[in-house]
Amino acid sequence: MTTTALQDASDPSSAVARSGWDRNRVRAVAYWVTTLVIVVELASGAVWNLVPIDWITAQLDHLGYPAYFAVILGVWQAAAAVAIIVPGFALIKEWAYVGSFFLWSGAAWSHLIVGDSGPDLWGVPLVFGVCAIASWVLRPSDRRLPVTQLRRHRDDATAGSSTAARALRNGRRAWAVSSGLLVLAYAFSFLTLPVIEPVMHDRAVELGWIDP
Repeated sequence: MTTTALQDASDPSSAVARSGWDRNRVRAVAYWVTTLVIVVELASGAVWNLVPIDWITAQLDHLGYPAYFAVILGVWQAAAAVAIIVPGFALIKEWAYVGSFFLWSGAAWSHLIVGDSGPDLWGVPLVFGVCAIASWVLRPSDRRLPVTQLRRHRDDATAGSSTAARALRNGRRAWAVSSGLLVLAYAFSFLTLPVIEPVMHDRAVELGWIDP
């Protein structure tokens, strides 16, 4: 073992730095996992509602909502998916997170109100709602409103031109990655639709929402 390695191992500040880095990495991974879950669900929901598939029309009728509600939901789900995944637009992100939580918590409550006891009907929306909360809590500083940004990020914002240049490069990369993930989410939604639609149709028949 080298002298440098021995010094690093015995240096408390080095251990703290590694611990902080590990926590930051776990936080970042957890953020992106929960964010991708809700973005894919929002994209899929937008596609399902705007097509719409039999599962959607039957479910809305079962819950007592008008058929045109699918178009409203689909448009706002598509907008929320974009707002949450792309960098910037912190205030719009807040609205998208709140709207998404209302969407899924409202779906769960609607199923419970009409007496749907199956956990797959009200439990799944709740899972997505929890993921939305987790993504909102874990979001990095550059995706927060200025008043809620972490202290470190506010300090960086007042740094010199080198920090600004680095932020510009990171911003371009973030846009490229986010746009790619969004395209993949919609591609996944469209490509899996021919497989998912008959499965969900059969589920609606099983629940008695559609006549066999």
